[in-house]
Amino acid sequence: MRWKTICPKMDLTLVQEQAIAARMALIVGAEEFDRLFLGVQFSEVDGDILFVYALDEDRAVEMEDTYALHISIVATDILEREITIVMVLPRVVA
Repeated sequence: MRWKTICPKMDLTLVQEQAIAARMALIVGAEEFDRLFLGVQFSEVDGDILFVYALDEDRAVEMEDTYALHISIVATDILEREITIVMVLPRVVA
């Protein structure tokens, strides 16, 4: 295993966000991606937790229930650090 310790908190770059989104689009297909991942933000990693923000609560729940494992595998590969938990939260608009 190439991850020996838990890495500190980091914000994802735009390129990392887009890479994760592009790979998820390949996995789920265009229609599902447009329906569920519209406006998604792969925001930050804290330890082994990836925080993802969806447009609303319904999308957040469905995304986490259906695709959390897929997102964690894709993010682990792209970020080159182990992601074991994906927390999908609804985006809060102030």
